Amino acid sequence: MAVFGFLIVLLASFFFCFQNVIVRVLFNQHAVLGVFQTGGFVTPNLQNSFLLMFMRMVLVVPLMAFLVPKLHPPAWRELRQLWQVEQRSLLGRSLLAGFLMFLYLALLYVSIGVIPAGIALTLFFTYPVFTALFSWRWFGDRPSLLRWGIMGFVLLGSFLTLPHVSPSSTSGSWLGIITGIASGIAYALYTVVAQKSFEKLHPFPFTWISFATTLVLSAACLLVWQIHEAQLPWLALWIGGLLSAIFTFAGHLLNNLGIRLIGATTASMIGASNPALTVALAWLTIQETLNVVQILGVAIVTLSVALLSQERRFVKG
Repeated sequence: MAVFGFLIVLLASFFFCFQNVIVRVLFNQHAVLGVFQTGGFVTPNLQNSFLLMFMRMVLVVPLMAFLVPKLHPPAWRELRQLWQVEQRSLLGRSLLAGFLMFLYLALLYVSIGVIPAGIALTLFFTYPVFTALFSWRWFGDRPSLLRWGIMGFVLLGSFLTLPHVSPSSTSGSWLGIITGIASGIAYALYTVVAQKSFEKLHPFPFTWISFATTLVLSAACLLVWQIHEAQLPWLALWIGGLLSAIFTFAGHLLNNLGIRLIGATTASMIGASNPALTVALAWLTIQETLNVVQILGVAIVTLSVALLSQERRFVKG
Protein backbone atom coordinates (compact mmCIF):
# COMPACT_ATOMS: atom_id res chain seq x y z
CA MET A 1 0.00 0.00 0.00
CA ALA A 2 2.87 2.37 0.80
CA VAL A 3 4.48 1.78 -2.61
CA PHE A 4 1.10 2.37 -4.29
CA GLY A 5 0.72 5.66 -2.40
CA PHE A 6 4.24 6.65 -3.37
CA LEU A 7 3.51 6.04 -7.06
CA ILE A 8 0.23 7.97 -6.85
CA VAL A 9 1.93 11.04 -5.38
CA LEU A 10 4.75 10.82 -7.92
CA LEU A 11 2.16 10.72 -10.74
CA ALA A 12 0.43 13.72 -9.16
CA SER A 13 3.77 15.57 -9.28
CA PHE A 14 3.98 14.95 -13.02
CA PHE A 15 0.50 16.43 -13.48
CA PHE A 16 1.49 19.48 -11.44
CA CYS A 17 4.56 19.85 -13.65
CA PHE A 18 2.42 19.82 -16.79
CA GLN A 19 0.35 22.55 -15.18
CA ASN A 20 3.50 24.61 -14.52
CA VAL A 21 4.58 24.29 -18.15
CA ILE A 22 1.12 25.38 -19.36
CA VAL A 23 1.32 28.50 -17.19
CA ARG A 24 4.79 29.26 -18.57
CA VAL A 25 3.46 29.04 -22.12
CA LEU A 26 0.51 31.32 -21.30
CA PHE A 27 2.90 33.92 -19.93
CA ASN A 28 5.78 33.51 -22.43
CA GLN A 29 6.07 32.42 -26.06
CA HIS A 30 7.74 29.05 -26.68
CA ALA A 31 8.24 26.51 -29.45
CA VAL A 32 6.04 23.60 -28.33
CA LEU A 33 7.68 20.24 -29.14
CA GLY A 34 9.87 22.18 -31.57
CA VAL A 35 6.98 22.28 -34.05
CA PHE A 36 5.09 25.57 -33.62
CA GLN A 37 5.39 28.84 -31.72
CA THR A 38 2.68 29.76 -29.24
CA GLY A 39 2.18 31.49 -25.93
CA GLY A 40 2.85 34.88 -24.42
CA PHE A 41 -0.86 35.67 -24.31
CA VAL A 42 -0.79 37.80 -21.15
CA THR A 43 1.77 39.78 -19.18
CA PRO A 44 3.18 37.83 -16.19
CA ASN A 45 1.91 40.06 -13.40
CA LEU A 46 -0.18 39.63 -10.26
CA GLN A 47 -3.51 40.59 -11.81
CA ASN A 48 -3.18 38.13 -14.69
CA SER A 49 -2.02 35.41 -12.31
CA PHE A 50 -5.29 35.75 -10.41
CA LEU A 51 -7.17 35.75 -13.70
CA LEU A 52 -5.57 32.45 -14.73
CA MET A 53 -6.23 30.97 -11.30
CA PHE A 54 -9.89 31.96 -11.52
CA MET A 55 -10.24 30.56 -15.06
CA ARG A 56 -8.65 27.32 -13.89
CA MET A 57 -10.96 26.95 -10.90
CA VAL A 58 -14.14 27.94 -12.75
CA LEU A 59 -13.48 24.92 -14.99
CA VAL A 60 -12.19 22.54 -12.31
CA VAL A 61 -15.13 22.94 -9.92
CA PRO A 62 -17.89 21.83 -12.35
CA LEU A 63 -15.58 19.17 -13.80
CA MET A 64 -15.14 17.69 -10.34
CA ALA A 65 -18.86 18.03 -9.62
CA PHE A 66 -19.51 15.84 -12.66
CA LEU A 67 -16.75 13.26 -12.19
CA VAL A 68 -16.46 12.85 -8.42
CA PRO A 69 -19.86 11.08 -7.98
CA LYS A 70 -18.78 8.61 -10.67
CA LEU A 71 -15.43 7.99 -9.03
CA HIS A 72 -16.83 8.02 -5.48
CA PRO A 73 -20.65 7.51 -5.50
CA PRO A 74 -21.24 8.55 -1.83
CA ALA A 75 -19.58 11.94 -2.44
CA TRP A 76 -22.70 14.13 -2.43
CA ARG A 77 -24.17 12.29 0.57
CA GLU A 78 -20.92 12.87 2.47
CA LEU A 79 -20.98 16.55 1.52
CA ARG A 80 -24.57 16.93 2.79
CA GLN A 81 -23.64 15.23 6.05
CA LEU A 82 -21.01 17.90 6.69
CA TRP A 83 -23.83 20.32 7.54
CA GLN A 84 -24.94 18.16 10.45
CA VAL A 85 -24.02 19.51 13.88
CA GLU A 86 -21.67 16.66 14.72
CA GLN A 87 -19.81 17.18 11.41
CA ARG A 88 -19.32 20.93 11.67
CA SER A 89 -15.69 20.63 12.79
CA LEU A 90 -14.92 18.52 9.72
CA LEU A 91 -16.68 21.08 7.52
CA GLY A 92 -14.62 23.80 9.16
CA ARG A 93 -11.37 21.94 8.41
CA SER A 94 -12.42 21.42 4.79
CA LEU A 95 -13.17 25.12 4.34
CA LEU A 96 -9.90 25.97 6.08
CA ALA A 97 -8.08 23.77 3.57
CA GLY A 98 -9.72 25.69 0.73
CA PHE A 99 -8.61 28.96 2.27
CA LEU A 100 -5.06 27.61 2.70
CA MET A 101 -5.00 26.47 -0.95
CA PHE A 102 -5.96 29.96 -2.07
CA LEU A 103 -3.59 31.57 0.43
CA TYR A 104 -0.50 29.67 -0.64
CA LEU A 105 -1.21 30.51 -4.30
CA ALA A 106 -1.85 34.18 -3.50
CA LEU A 107 1.31 34.50 -1.38
CA LEU A 108 3.39 32.78 -4.05
CA TYR A 109 2.06 35.14 -6.74
CA VAL A 110 2.92 38.15 -4.57
CA SER A 111 6.42 36.79 -3.97
CA ILE A 112 7.00 36.18 -7.68
CA GLY A 113 5.73 39.68 -8.38
CA VAL A 114 8.33 41.46 -6.22
CA ILE A 115 11.42 39.20 -6.29
CA PRO A 116 12.92 36.96 -8.99
CA ALA A 117 10.83 33.86 -9.64
CA GLY A 118 13.76 31.50 -8.99
CA ILE A 119 14.21 32.86 -5.48
CA ALA A 120 10.46 32.79 -4.78
CA LEU A 121 10.20 29.14 -5.85
CA THR A 122 13.24 28.19 -3.80
CA LEU A 123 11.61 29.73 -0.72
CA PHE A 124 8.28 28.02 -1.46
CA PHE A 125 9.83 24.57 -1.83
CA THR A 126 11.03 24.63 1.74
CA TYR A 127 7.49 23.48 2.61
CA PRO A 128 8.43 19.80 3.26
CA VAL A 129 10.44 20.99 6.26
CA PHE A 130 7.37 22.72 7.70
CA THR A 131 5.14 19.74 6.86
CA ALA A 132 7.50 17.44 8.75
CA LEU A 133 7.49 19.77 11.75
CA PHE A 134 3.69 20.18 11.76
CA SER A 135 3.16 16.42 11.38
CA TRP A 136 5.60 15.80 14.22
CA ARG A 137 3.81 18.32 16.43
CA TRP A 138 0.21 17.28 15.72
CA PHE A 139 0.44 13.61 14.71
CA GLY A 140 3.56 12.49 16.57
CA ASP A 141 5.13 11.50 13.22
CA ARG A 142 8.74 12.10 14.16
CA PRO A 143 11.01 12.08 11.09
CA SER A 144 13.82 9.57 11.11
CA LEU A 145 17.38 10.63 10.44
CA LEU A 146 17.17 8.91 7.06
CA ARG A 147 14.02 10.86 6.19
CA TRP A 148 15.64 14.17 7.16
CA GLY A 149 18.67 13.27 5.05
CA ILE A 150 16.57 12.31 2.02
CA MET A 151 14.53 15.49 2.37
CA GLY A 152 17.72 17.54 2.42
CA PHE A 153 18.94 15.93 -0.80
CA VAL A 154 15.55 16.45 -2.49
CA LEU A 155 15.63 20.14 -1.59
CA LEU A 156 19.26 20.42 -2.68
CA GLY A 157 18.47 18.85 -6.04
CA SER A 158 15.42 21.07 -6.50
CA PHE A 159 17.51 24.15 -5.71
CA LEU A 160 20.14 23.14 -8.28
CA THR A 161 17.50 22.88 -11.01
CA LEU A 162 16.31 26.47 -10.52
CA PRO A 163 17.49 29.11 -13.01
CA HIS A 164 20.61 31.05 -12.09
CA VAL A 165 19.86 34.34 -10.35
CA SER A 166 22.55 36.99 -10.06
CA PRO A 167 23.29 38.41 -6.59
CA SER A 168 22.30 41.91 -7.70
CA SER A 169 18.75 40.71 -8.37
CA THR A 170 18.24 39.76 -4.72
CA SER A 171 18.19 43.39 -3.60
CA GLY A 172 14.40 43.43 -3.86
CA SER A 173 11.82 43.67 -1.14
CA TRP A 174 11.69 41.78 2.13
CA LEU A 175 8.00 41.40 1.29
CA GLY A 176 8.87 38.94 -1.46
CA ILE A 177 11.08 36.88 0.87
CA ILE A 178 8.46 36.81 3.63
CA THR A 179 5.59 35.90 1.30
CA GLY A 180 7.71 33.24 -0.42
CA ILE A 181 8.38 31.47 2.88
CA ALA A 182 4.81 32.08 4.05
CA SER A 183 3.46 30.42 0.90
CA GLY A 184 5.42 27.28 1.77
CA ILE A 185 4.10 27.38 5.35
CA ALA A 186 0.52 27.77 4.05
CA TYR A 187 0.91 24.80 1.72
CA ALA A 188 2.44 22.70 4.50
CA LEU A 189 -0.57 23.54 6.69
CA TYR A 190 -2.87 22.53 3.82
CA THR A 191 -1.27 19.09 3.63
CA VAL A 192 -1.52 18.40 7.37
CA VAL A 193 -5.13 19.68 7.52
CA ALA A 194 -5.86 17.35 4.63
CA GLN A 195 -4.26 14.39 6.41
CA LYS A 196 -6.35 15.03 9.53
CA SER A 197 -9.56 15.45 7.50
CA PHE A 198 -9.01 12.20 5.60
CA GLU A 199 -9.56 10.27 8.83
CA LYS A 200 -13.30 10.97 8.39
CA LEU A 201 -13.77 12.36 4.87
CA HIS A 202 -12.83 10.85 1.52
CA PRO A 203 -10.25 12.86 -0.47
CA PHE A 204 -12.62 13.40 -3.43
CA PRO A 205 -15.31 15.52 -1.70
CA PHE A 206 -12.59 17.18 0.39
CA THR A 207 -10.74 18.27 -2.74
CA TRP A 208 -13.95 19.59 -4.32
CA ILE A 209 -14.59 21.78 -1.27
CA SER A 210 -11.02 23.12 -1.48
CA PHE A 211 -11.42 24.01 -5.15
CA ALA A 212 -14.85 25.58 -4.65
CA THR A 213 -13.51 27.74 -1.81
CA THR A 214 -10.53 28.79 -3.92
CA LEU A 215 -12.88 29.69 -6.78
CA VAL A 216 -14.93 32.00 -4.56
CA LEU A 217 -11.86 33.68 -3.11
CA SER A 218 -10.14 34.12 -6.48
CA ALA A 219 -13.32 35.67 -7.89
CA ALA A 220 -13.38 38.09 -4.97
CA CYS A 221 -9.73 38.99 -5.67
CA LEU A 222 -10.55 39.84 -9.28
CA LEU A 223 -12.94 42.47 -7.96
CA VAL A 224 -9.97 44.05 -6.16
CA TRP A 225 -7.19 43.41 -8.73
CA GLN A 226 -8.99 44.37 -11.92
CA ILE A 227 -7.63 43.44 -15.34
CA HIS A 228 -6.72 46.49 -17.41
CA GLU A 229 -5.41 44.82 -20.57
CA ALA A 230 -7.72 45.19 -23.56
CA GLN A 231 -8.49 42.61 -26.24
CA LEU A 232 -7.18 39.59 -24.38
CA PRO A 233 -6.94 36.39 -26.50
CA TRP A 234 -9.78 34.70 -24.64
CA LEU A 235 -9.91 31.57 -26.81
CA ALA A 236 -6.25 30.78 -26.17
CA LEU A 237 -6.62 31.58 -22.47
CA TRP A 238 -9.65 29.31 -22.12
CA ILE A 239 -7.88 26.47 -23.92
CA GLY A 240 -4.93 26.90 -21.59
CA GLY A 241 -7.32 27.15 -18.65
CA LEU A 242 -9.05 23.91 -19.65
CA LEU A 243 -5.76 22.01 -19.94
CA SER A 244 -4.59 23.49 -16.66
CA ALA A 245 -7.92 22.52 -15.06
CA ILE A 246 -7.59 18.91 -16.18
CA PHE A 247 -4.06 18.58 -14.81
CA THR A 248 -5.02 20.43 -11.62
CA PHE A 249 -7.99 18.11 -11.13
CA ALA A 250 -5.93 14.96 -11.64
CA GLY A 251 -2.93 16.22 -9.67
CA HIS A 252 -4.81 17.27 -6.54
CA LEU A 253 -7.02 14.17 -6.46
CA LEU A 254 -4.03 11.84 -6.76
CA ASN A 255 -1.97 13.87 -4.28
CA ASN A 256 -4.75 13.81 -1.69
CA LEU A 257 -5.24 10.07 -2.20
CA GLY A 258 -1.50 9.67 -1.68
CA ILE A 259 -1.61 11.72 1.53
CA ARG A 260 -4.30 9.38 2.81
CA LEU A 261 -2.10 6.36 2.06
CA ILE A 262 1.41 7.51 3.07
CA GLY A 263 0.86 10.68 5.14
CA ALA A 264 1.52 14.34 4.55
CA THR A 265 5.24 14.32 5.37
CA THR A 266 6.24 11.65 2.83
CA ALA A 267 3.88 13.08 0.21
CA SER A 268 5.36 16.56 0.66
CA MET A 269 8.90 15.25 0.22
CA ILE A 270 7.91 13.60 -3.06
CA GLY A 271 6.16 16.84 -4.05
CA ALA A 272 9.42 18.70 -3.46
CA SER A 273 10.67 17.06 -6.66
CA ASN A 274 8.31 19.30 -8.67
CA PRO A 275 10.97 21.92 -9.60
CA ALA A 276 13.28 19.24 -11.00
CA LEU A 277 10.46 17.46 -12.81
CA THR A 278 9.20 20.76 -14.22
CA VAL A 279 12.66 21.61 -15.55
CA ALA A 280 12.93 18.18 -17.22
CA LEU A 281 9.42 18.40 -18.68
CA ALA A 282 10.01 21.94 -19.94
CA TRP A 283 13.14 20.69 -21.69
CA LEU A 284 11.14 17.95 -23.43
CA THR A 285 8.09 20.04 -24.40
CA ILE A 286 9.20 23.63 -24.91
CA GLN A 287 12.96 23.13 -25.41
CA GLU A 288 14.11 24.98 -22.30
CA THR A 289 17.74 23.92 -22.10
CA LEU A 290 19.35 22.27 -19.09
CA ASN A 291 22.84 23.13 -17.95
CA VAL A 292 25.19 20.73 -16.18
CA VAL A 293 24.14 21.91 -12.70
CA GLN A 294 20.44 21.43 -13.52
CA ILE A 295 21.07 17.93 -14.88
CA LEU A 296 22.90 17.15 -11.63
CA GLY A 297 19.92 18.48 -9.67
CA VAL A 298 17.48 16.30 -11.62
CA ALA A 299 19.67 13.25 -10.96
CA ILE A 300 19.90 14.02 -7.21
CA VAL A 301 16.13 14.44 -6.91
CA THR A 302 15.43 11.27 -8.90
CA LEU A 303 17.76 9.15 -6.78
CA SER A 304 16.52 10.72 -3.53
CA VAL A 305 12.87 10.10 -4.34
CA ALA A 306 13.70 6.53 -5.36
CA LEU A 307 15.47 6.05 -2.01
CA LEU A 308 12.48 7.55 -0.21
CA SER A 309 10.23 4.82 -1.64
CA GLN A 310 12.44 2.23 0.10
CA GLU A 311 12.68 4.10 3.43
CA ARG A 312 10.60 1.62 5.43
CA ARG A 313 12.70 -1.29 4.21
CA PHE A 314 15.93 0.44 5.28
CA VAL A 315 14.49 1.39 8.69
CA LYS A 316 13.25 -2.15 9.34
CA GLY A 317 16.54 -3.59 8.17
